[in-house]
Amino acid sequence: MSDPRTHISGRAMATGVVLALALPLTACDSGGDSGGGSSAAVGSATPSPTPTVDPAAYRGALDTTLGPLDKALRAVDRASEGRALERALGTASTAAATAAGGLETAEAPDDAVTGNAALAASLRDLSQSLADAGAGEGRCATSPRVELGSADGPRRVREASTTLTGLGYPVRLKLPRTEEPKHRRLGNGAFVKDARSGGLGRLTVRNGTDSDAVVSLTRGKKTAFTVYIRKGASTTVRRVGDGSYTVYFTSGSDWNSSKRSFTRDCAFEKFDDTADFRTVQVSGGTQYTVLTFSLAKTIGGNATTSEVPESEFPS
Repeated sequence: MSDPRTHISGRAMATGVVLALALPLTACDSGGDSGGGSSAAVGSATPSPTPTVDPAAYRGALDTTLGPLDKALRAVDRASEGRALERALGTASTAAATAAGGLETAEAPDDAVTGNAALAASLRDLSQSLADAGAGEGRCATSPRVELGSADGPRRVREASTTLTGLGYPVRLKLPRTEEPKHRRLGNGAFVKDARSGGLGRLTVRNGTDSDAVVSLTRGKKTAFTVYIRKGASTTVRRVGDGSYTVYFTSGSDWNSSKRSFTRDCAFEKFDDTADFRTVQVSGGTQYTVLTFSLAKTIGGNATTSEVPESEFPS
């Protein structure tokens, strides 16, 4: 540090007014020595402020506020996929929103104010993520655990929890397990359902789309068969009985055998015209129907299709 007297005399060369005003300042030190250096008052340390909130009390409040949510999240982890998991997700979503509200009104130590606010906001996000994951309905629905794996809520809670824990305020939450997207497939030509009663008819299906597909032939309310065709492949079904059939097909990725549906990028359609199989006796033998269906949008195609609700697709 420079000597105050040198500093003052240097500025006095520029103006006498500054010198006259500055001299009394150099004369004030605790020892009464007008020629001394810095005073004791200048070098004194400022005491640390007392925390406005007791850190131990805040830790206890964290545990109390997050306890019910932690219990609800563990229930999600244990729940079996289906209605049980959907109920657990709904309960946990409500618990996350309640915990967020509790943190928003909680008093936090000065060093935890920002982290507390971030955790509360992340719990709001988690509440929405849990609700969205449990809202999947119908056959064409992604697994809730897969939905959670790609949701923002759990990630933000982990980030906020790490910050507070690093400051000495442990966040005790066990987020539910998640899953990566699955890619389940059946073998090409595998029957999902086979109720053929016998016949000479033959149906070939060519899948020229970029997704796997499942084709189902029904007569009235009865399904004759449902067959799996991988993308870019074809399969032939023999022993198709005589009759007029409605041809349904669905496409997508990740086949869920329990729901008999794809779980992602689903579409449900049917051919507008029926597939008619006939067997007749002719001179010299038997005549039967051989049909070929192509699942692809082609120029000059002679078969039109219509979308159908997933509830109408044969199970």
